[in-house]
Amino acid sequence: MQSYFWVILHGSLLTVGVSLLALLVAIVFGLVGAGAKLSGQPVLVAIATIYSTVIRGIPDLVLMLLVFYGGTIGINTLLEKMGSEATVDIDPFMAGVLTIGFIYGAYMVETFRGAILAIPKGQMEAAWAFGMSRPQTFMRITLPQMVRYALPGFTNNWLVLIKATSLISLIGLQEMTYLAKQASAATRSPFIFFMFTGALFLIYTSLSLLVLKKVNARFSLGTKRGQL
Repeated sequence: MQSYFWVILHGSLLTVGVSLLALLVAIVFGLVGAGAKLSGQPVLVAIATIYSTVIRGIPDLVLMLLVFYGGTIGINTLLEKMGSEATVDIDPFMAGVLTIGFIYGAYMVETFRGAILAIPKGQMEAAWAFGMSRPQTFMRITLPQMVRYALPGFTNNWLVLIKATSLISLIGLQEMTYLAKQASAATRSPFIFFMFTGALFLIYTSLSLLVLKKVNARFSLGTKRGQL
């Protein structure tokens, strides 16, 4: 049985890889969506609102299956109509990364939007008055403060995201949940292997909390003193 534990531990590295890449995708979607909602442009606001509302209202599993199976069928149907005999199979790793990133990007939209709205507008107006361009204002004024305000929500989203990677096992990616199922079927000892998998998730989420707590402390330097 010891060999199964090593296999699951190795599969946990794939879980972490999927989680980190999906987080990057989610951050990109979140920033773009938040910018669209705050742009004041009716079309952009409507698109971002539909995205954040619809995606947050559909179960993660349903979206995962739609992207993996529906995406494969859609692409192959399109190729067939174009007269091509080629077929495309969506890679489970990329399907998992893009789907989870796309889903949690909708949550990041609201996290980032709320963080930006928490920053006093007068600070940005003062930066523009001093001759800063909008990109400079964002990088030097908005972004550092946005990180501080967004970190609590960002932390919650990340913890849920890393746990959601277990859904990728249903589309065949051999991450640790998938391997735990295989080990359970082979040894008929599901309790041991799923407890081990749960412990690995707990370790990764606990380490994440420690890291994000330090990041939060770093971006909160001087704020308590300024409030006194």
